[in-house]
This record gives sequence, structure tokens and C-alpha cells, in this order.
Amino acid sequence: MYASINGTKIFFDIEGNGVELEDGGLKEKPVCFLLHGGPGGTHFNFKPHVKKLAEQVQLVYIDNRGSGFSAKGPQESYNLDNNVEDIEALRQYLGLKDIYILGHSYGGMVAMSYARKYQQNLKGLILVTTSPSYRFMEKAREYIEKNGTDDQKRVTQYLWDGSFESLEQLQEYYKVMSPLYSEKVKKEGVSGSPVSNVNRSFEALNEGFGNFLKKYDLTASLSDISVPTLVIAGKHDWITPVEENELIAELIPDSKFVLFENSSHNVLGDENKKFIFTVGSFIAEAEKSTQAV
Repeated sequence: MYASINGTKIFFDIEGNGVELEDGGLKEKPVCFLLHGGPGGTHFNFKPHVKKLAEQVQLVYIDNRGSGFSAKGPQESYNLDNNVEDIEALRQYLGLKDIYILGHSYGGMVAMSYARKYQQNLKGLILVTTSPSYRFMEKAREYIEKNGTDDQKRVTQYLWDGSFESLEQLQEYYKVMSPLYSEKVKKEGVSGSPVSNVNRSFEALNEGFGNFLKKYDLTASLSDISVPTLVIAGKHDWITPVEENELIAELIPDSKFVLFENSSHNVLGDENKKFIFTVGSFIAEAEKSTQAV
């Protein structure tokens, strides 16, 4: 499905009913927007992993502008501010009052940025292996310089420079880096990348790492976010390390931090059952608190 908003066309997909029968009557289910990573990822990053949550909440998968099935545009338009405004425009387009947002990696950065401006439209935030500032890049680069293989050092240079030239080059990056993104890949030798390459945008990734993420910093304003927030970190995450997620939880007053001991960046795949339980429990508790007010 598509929404023509903000001068572009955004792809979204919905999983799960919006209402359910309860005690002989109809009850609206909460809605959760799913924001993928990258920049330049797609909603397919979530599809294999979160289906179980649709029993509890209605899921809205979204492809950022220029990524996945959403419309292409000038590379400079693939930025954080536009991603935030697209989320708000889609909420209005769907006629929704308040929502949950689950953001993974770069999606968590978009989610926090949305909350800074539009938290009155939020029931809660779920932030998964993300970071509050550009400093995650410095730490990730240091990690690769110290621990990376020659191939990993070579392909991550494209990331730091924002200089990917083709989808094939991007696919090589994820193939080489997959053991660092996923503990399951590392330990079990699962073939392929833990992150789907379907319709990924190397242009959006370049715009992020080569441009606006170098100035990205929310640390001074996260204390203004007052909605219930769940922060999830992967113990072995190389790119958004544990301390980055701990800092988010320290800065957002009404937050809960959960460490996934057997995960890297891809906690959704590495410890899926724990992920579903943790997120489902958080939303259930937030719903109880809302109903009690």
C-alpha cells in the first residue's frame, strides 16, 4: 500500500486486525509503527521476526523514502528530518490518534527524533540496538580497526566514507559483515546476511553515514521525552554498542533497559523468542498504565 505524503510516495504494509472481540464487544488494538535500520534498509528487516506481535498489536511496516518500495528522489532528501515528518504524515493519513514506535538501529534514531517533536502522539517507544549520537560511529570504527579482518576493514571504509557505488557493493558489505551483525550467523554459520538486501538503498546509506549522521546528536534533549520507553541492547553489538543504549536509558526518565546476552546488532533474529516476549510485555504494561489513568 502507498500513501502520497510530503511530496513523495511512502510504502506501508499492515499486519494484524485493528479491532478484536473481547467480552462480547469490540476493542481497538494498539498500533505499532516499525522503523527499519540503515539508513536504506527496508521493512523486510522486520517481516520474518515480529509476526507473533500482530496477535497483540496492529503492526504498520514502513519503507523510508528512497528505500524498499517507497518512491525514489534526490539523495539529499533521504534525511532524518524528512523521515520524521513522513512518519507523522503517515500517522495522520491513517487517521491514528496515538501509536507505539519500534525503531531498530537507524530506525531508533528516527523514533527518538520523532518523540522529541511529536511525543504527544505516542503511547510508547521501543528502541532496539541504536544510539543517541554520532559517537557510535567512532566506537564502531575503533572496533573494526582493532578486531576486524582485512575484508571487514575494506568494506567498512565504504560505510565510513558514504561511498557505496552499487547494490552489489552493498550486498558484499553485508555478506562480509554478517558474522558481526548476528551471533547466530557467527556461531552457527547460517548462510547469507542477517539483514535482507531486498530493495535496499545504498544512496540513503551514503547520505546518512557520509553526511547527516556525522552531526546527529540527541543527548542534550532526550531527558525531555516522557513516554514509556523500552531500550534493548545486544551484548556483542559492534556498531551500536551496549554503552550507547545504556546512555539512552539513563537520559530518558521513564525507560527500561534490557540486555540481550546472546545477541549482536540483530537481536530480532539472534534471540527472537526473548525479543517477542520482552516487547510484548512492555506494550501490555504500557496499555495497563494508560487504561488506569
